[in-house]
Formats: sequence, structure tokens, C-alpha cells
Amino acid sequence: MPYLGSEEVVKELRRALSNPNVQADRLRYKNYITKVIRYMTQGLDVSALFMDMVKASATVDIVQKKLVYLYMCTYASDKPDLALLAINTLRKDCADPNPMVRGLALRNMCNFRMPGMTEYIEQPIVAGLRDKASYVRRVAVLGCAKMHSLQPNTEIDGTIVNELYALLRDPDPVVVVNCLRALEEILKDEGGVVINKPIAHHLLNRMKDLDSWAQSEVLTFLLRYRPRSDDELFDILSLLDAFLLSSHAHVAVATLRLFLHLASAHPTVQADALLRTSAPLLATCGAASRELRFAGLCHVQQVMRSQPGLFGTHYKRFFCGYSEPSYIKFRKMEILVELVNDENVALVLEELRSYCTDVSPELAQAAIAAIGRIARTYSEKCLDILTGLLGLKQDHITSAVIQTFRDLVWFCPQSTAAVCQTVGACVDSPQDSEGKQALLWLLGEHGDQISSAPYVMEGYIDGLKTELSSAVKMELLTAAVKMFLCRPAETQDMLGRLLHYCIEEESDVCVRDRALLYYRLLQRGVEETRKVVTGPKSDPSMSVLTGRQEEPISEWDSTFNTLGPLAGCDLCPQTAATSAADQPSCRAENELLPESTDVTLSSPDDAEEEISLSLGPPLSHETFEKMWLDLETLHRQTLGFPRPRAAPDTLQAALQLVKIQTLAFTPGDTVPWKAYIYTRSTETLILAELLQGDQQAPGSDESLVVSVKQQPVNQHAIRGFVSVLKSVLQTLNVDTL
Repeated sequence: MPYLGSEEVVKELRRALSNPNVQADRLRYKNYITKVIRYMTQGLDVSALFMDMVKASATVDIVQKKLVYLYMCTYASDKPDLALLAINTLRKDCADPNPMVRGLALRNMCNFRMPGMTEYIEQPIVAGLRDKASYVRRVAVLGCAKMHSLQPNTEIDGTIVNELYALLRDPDPVVVVNCLRALEEILKDEGGVVINKPIAHHLLNRMKDLDSWAQSEVLTFLLRYRPRSDDELFDILSLLDAFLLSSHAHVAVATLRLFLHLASAHPTVQADALLRTSAPLLATCGAASRELRFAGLCHVQQVMRSQPGLFGTHYKRFFCGYSEPSYIKFRKMEILVELVNDENVALVLEELRSYCTDVSPELAQAAIAAIGRIARTYSEKCLDILTGLLGLKQDHITSAVIQTFRDLVWFCPQSTAAVCQTVGACVDSPQDSEGKQALLWLLGEHGDQISSAPYVMEGYIDGLKTELSSAVKMELLTAAVKMFLCRPAETQDMLGRLLHYCIEEESDVCVRDRALLYYRLLQRGVEETRKVVTGPKSDPSMSVLTGRQEEPISEWDSTFNTLGPLAGCDLCPQTAATSAADQPSCRAENELLPESTDVTLSSPDDAEEEISLSLGPPLSHETFEKMWLDLETLHRQTLGFPRPRAAPDTLQAALQLVKIQTLAFTPGDTVPWKAYIYTRSTETLILAELLQGDQQAPGSDESLVVSVKQQPVNQHAIRGFVSVLKSVLQTLNVDTL
């Protein structure tokens, strides 16, 4: 919507710009041009002054030219007919004796977003690539990329590409880096710029002439080059050695990534490079910029996956500052847990204890969880701190401590007695659902060691009608049944009341089904119930107690100095497994899974042979899609029944029990319905698609169709896989009827 009085303003400006007296006064004329630009930036439509502004570009004043060029670029697309006049003016300025004018005109002409611009800017760009002034060459090189972006689907001009490759040896370092950027943009469909031996050596020799950002960019491009011999490799590493200690963090980290990439066959060289780069990384963790600090912490965590003790002597650098944001404090606490040893455990625990009373409940709970992870190695010291925190009688602290106790007795069975004694003496109960579930799990699993367990549980049963969380109700059912198995006389009456309420009055279907399951189990007898309800006990010799094992650098070096560590998608498999095991729901599901990693199932089609399936390492969505498109369909079968109407989580859990992994599936009401799954059999990888509603397959509108691809081919494995899949899906169909 135009401003009120905008027409009068434009008329006044037109009269002033066309006034010979104003044009004769350079300062006054320039002030009116400045006023036009000001109105333009404020949103006023001043496109009617296009002709007057084009005339104003005929001046030797560089500032005035910049203002006029800015105006032209803004309104060129609105005035395509008049823009030709502007283009002619700019082409004329591209031949100006002043290199600043030539570069300025060429840059603005490349900014015009109009159809058919390529024919006007191609000749000035080619001339600019051979210009004597380095500033003009810089602009012309970037103009090549802009010209390509105007018509990305046209054939690449080999002449321009050859000119850019030749300019990689330009004496101006900025031109060299601009050439790399332009070639990367123009050749992106062909894999980007090619770095061969002469180019790589030339770039390495020019590194000292570049600024810090250009250095980090060149180092990234050098990742594409692979030395042909060890002598060449060590010559390159010698040239890069000085940049490991660069005062610019991005240069040091980019150099380290290149070091790790080139020296992948020399672990000793990699370890030495990590040691030398520890100082710049630590300096980054203390930078003034919060964002840079966070990036440094994320990369420190990556390095610690292969060198856990590298920053051990600098643990105090990771103590949290009062004014630091929470996302930095969380990262620092994660690092502190990894750096704990016999010498610093007391100081680290004291520091973490001070965070437990932070005004932020999330930060306080994270600190308590960190103490709990340290307690897996230093149980006695941490239990004293956690017990003292219960005396603060704050809901979020009490809940976090109870959850930590639950995890601790699972990972460290030797601390069960002390935890049970503390829980039995605790007066306050947690108020949030996670805390309630943790307390109920402790009462059910170790109720024989907690004297007040039945009475605490009775309080939860009496208040069941006011409980809103279904997860708490189901945990209460499980805990009550376990309590009944070890203390039947004290629990029989309350268990009966609990089952009666959940079966007769509870509206949640999941809770009601859980209660019916336990009721029918108890009808079969106590021993049968004990076999089903009592899960496996934790192993005191679990490897998690000894800390994280060192990983090969090759596991993470490909994502180093990228956004991967910052986004959290570079979590190592061991940490992911530990984090999943810390969750109560995950532990409950793991108790139901067999201990072995492979499952052997008989194939009905071939009773004499067996098919062995295993999960193996997970496949990413990108890898699955690429393999699915590359491989041919080896087997396609209509199963003769519709897809199960079970919940997605139920379908995924049922398939995982037989070692079939679900990658993705469409929502239940989508037509056609699809699901992509995969598994492994001996040395073969099996990929499959489940489809319902395929119009191309006769009679498959309501029946489920499975398509199987495999690498390498093994027909017996395919038959066995389809048989196992069919039996699981049929079972789910029967259960959901």
C-alpha cells in the first residue's frame, strides 16, 4: 500500500532531478539522489524516476554512481523496457579508465535478474577476467557464477571454465579463492571443482597469502585430493603443520580435519595432530562469542571419542559460568562426566553439586543426572551427595534423584542396598510422572529390601482415581504384581483393589489391557506369573562401568568441522545405546527381548532348512533409498490379507522381535499404504516394501503386497524372510480383530 502523499513526493523529486540549476550544483543534486534512495528503502514506490536516475549515473563521483546503481538493480525487473538503457550505461562504464568504476558497473550488471541478461553480460565478464586490475577480476570471477545461475539448465561454457581454472594461478589471492567458489557453483552437477596434484600443490604454497576465511575454504577443497605416495603425504603435512596452531579457530579446525583425512593410514600422526590442536580447541571453548563457544564444545566432545584423556588436565576449563546460557552448560556437564578420574572426582562432584540448586529446574536435573552417571564408577561419594539433595525437599530435585537412583541400581547392582535404604527413609514422594514411574519401579523391583514399600504403594493405589498419567498407572500395575510376588501378605488386598478398578472402571484401554493380562496370569498361578513378570537382572560387570571405549577416528572424522556435531546427529552408537537404556520405557522393552543378537526361525516352505535373521548396523534413509533404486525386484508376492490395523509402535516392535527393522511407513489412513523394512541374513542384506492399495497389481486393493530386493542374491533367504514376515503380520491381524 503506497504511503499517503507519495505521488506528491515523487513529483517533487522529479522536478528537482530535472532542474538544470540543481544539476549544476553537484552537492545539491547528490542530496536529492540520496533522498530518492532513502524513500526507496522506506518502501515508497519511486520507480517513476527511473529515467532521471539513469541520467544521474553519468558522473565521476563514485558514491553517486553506487547510489544510482543500487536504484537500477532494485527497479530493473519492474521496468524491463527502460532497464535496457541502464544496461547500456553499465556496459559503457565497464570500459571506464577507473578500475573501481569498471568493477562497480560489472558487479551491478550481474545483479540484474531479468530474462535474456546473459547475452548482455557475457562479453563484459570475459573482458573482466583478463582485466589488469585485481578488483575487476574478483568481480568478474563471481559474475561467472551469477551468469550460470541465471540459466542453470544451459550447457556449461567450456571457455569460461578454462579461464577460471587458469585464474587459479592469479597473483591476487582473493581471485584464486573466488575461482574455487565459482567453479564449485558452475560444476556442482558434475561433482564440483577438480583438485589435481598441480592445483593442490599450488594452493598449499599460496596458503600464507590468504586471509583466515579463505584459508579455511581452501583447506576444505583440499579434502578432495589424495596424495600418491607417503613422501608427498608428509610433504603436505609439513606445509600444513603451522596452521594447526593458528590463532583463528576455524583455520585450526579445518587444518585438523584435513590432517585426519590425509593421515587415515597413520594413527600416530592423527594422535599427534589432535594433541597439537587441543590448545586452539580449548581457546575456542572460552571465546567471547557464545555460538563459537558452543561449536568448540561440540568438537571437543567429538575428539574425546577417540582421545578421552586429551583434555583431562584442563577439566576446570569446562566448569560452568553463571551467565552462560543453558545449552552451553549442558554441553560442559556432559564433558565433565567424561573427564572424571581419581584425581579430580572430588572437585568435579563439588562443582556439579552447586549446579543442582540452580534456579533452572532443567539445569538442576541435568546436573543430578550427571552425578548419577559418575556414580556408576564412584558410587559411595555420589550417593552421599544425592542423599543430601533429598533433604532440600524440592519437587524437581526429588524427582531427578529418584530417577537417578533407578538407573544406578540397574547399572551398579552393588549399590542397591544403599539406595533402598535411602528410598525407604525418604519422606517426600515425587509429583511428576517420570519421578513416580522411577519410584514405583524401585518399589516393585526391590520391594523386599524397602520396609515401607507396601505402604508407599498403597498411597498411590488409593489416589489412582486422581492420577492422569497412563504410564504411571501401568507402572503401578507392574510394581504391584512384583510386590505381591515377594510380599504377598501385605500386598494381596491392595492388588485386588487395583486390578478391580483398572478392569472395571478405568477408561484407558492400554491400562485396562495391562490389568487383564496380569489378572489372567495370576489365575495361572504364582510361578507362571513370576516367569513372565520377573525380568532379567543387571550384570555387575557391565562394560558401561568402565567408561566409554576409544573409537577409531574414522568413525567421526567425516563430520568434523561440519554442522553434524552441533545438530547432535553425530552421536556415537555407544552413547546412543547408553542414553536409550537410561529411559524407563526402553529398559522395559529391552527386558522383553531375547539376549542373543540373532534369531533363528524355521521356514514352513522348507522344513529341513532354517533362516537366520539379524539386525546388524542400522541403514540411513539415504543409503536405503539409493540401494532400493539401484537394485532390481527379485520377488513380488500378494500375501492374501490386509495390513494389520495395529498401532505403528506395535507393528514396529513386533517386527523388531524377529529382527526385521522398520525404516518408514505412511500414516494408517493413507492410500496406498506403504512400509519399508530391511534385515540381514548371514552375509546378505534384504530390503522390502509392503504395499496396500496398489492399482497396478490385480486383486491387491485390500491385500498386502510385498516386494523384495537383495544384495547379494540368495533365494532361500528371500523365501525364509517372506515366510517369517507373513507369519508376524498374520498374528497381528488376528490380535487386532
